Amino acid sequence: MKIKKQININRFLPGVQKNISLKNYTTFRIGGRAKYFFTAKTKEDLIRAVAMAKKLKLPFFILGGGSNLLVSDKGYKGLIIKFQNPNSKIQIPKSKFQNPKIYVEAGAMLRELLNATAKAGLSGLEWAAGIPGTVGGAVYGNCGAFGKSIADIVESVEVLDVNKIPNFEIQTKILRNHNCRFGYRESIFKRNKNLIILSANIKLKKGKKKEIQKKIKECLNYRKRHQPLNYPSVGSVFKNPKGFSAGELGEKCGLKGKRIGRAKISEKHANFIVNLGGGKAKNVMRLINLVKKKVKKKFKINLEEEIQHLPER
Repeated sequence: MKIKKQININRFLPGVQKNISLKNYTTFRIGGRAKYFFTAKTKEDLIRAVAMAKKLKLPFFILGGGSNLLVSDKGYKGLIIKFQNPNSKIQIPKSKFQNPKIYVEAGAMLRELLNATAKAGLSGLEWAAGIPGTVGGAVYGNCGAFGKSIADIVESVEVLDVNKIPNFEIQTKILRNHNCRFGYRESIFKRNKNLIILSANIKLKKGKKKEIQKKIKECLNYRKRHQPLNYPSVGSVFKNPKGFSAGELGEKCGLKGKRIGRAKISEKHANFIVNLGGGKAKNVMRLINLVKKKVKKKFKINLEEEIQHLPER
């Protein structure tokens, strides 16, 4: 029997941890263990980790806030690179321009960006109130709510092309908005896994702080009324088909409250699956497949998932 050679990864990338539970790093609180886990606190850390993974021919996955991710119960056999830094740069110019350009690193939390821009009296991001996750994750999936999305305010994105890492040199490029190929919960980054988001420049408009805070409060109150915020979840599981609400379709199929193991379709919103505590990814998947099957049978509509899967299917 051939014995697989063990990788002494810390020799190449100091700070790597082993056998780390991933459920503590997702909003769903579900998932197995990562074979290797590294926290990247800067863009340079991230680039170095990716370069090492490429050198070692080790599968890797960039993890942000873990808010739109279902991790397998079997975990991940490669390297998880956690890109999130509470001190990520958010640069807001002090100018009199009506549409100032803001620089933000991908590892910054979306709520931090919202708080910083609202404090500066900049409007256009109020819809993001209450949405977890990082800015990088928001750009990756073209996060949105209330008829608006991150694509509306992104001017450009700084990326690392994994296929072009030569001798561990830091080489990045800038993609303008139209090059990001944004669509409904889509972007070029979802389709091309070799492009890793490092930072973004966004544009917001000058506004009145009281009105901005009012809009933020309205968005938060709406979420409290309509979404099951008292249980871990990934948010909306399915994209809304054109002209339909995925949640309403599930509700009309009588799926609210349907439970398998410790996973349940929310009684508050049928496009949310919640973890009642100790939930398993396999049971979430059974619920996802059940919703797809019922909606297809009743409405002849194929629901498309919004969430990511790790490992990817």
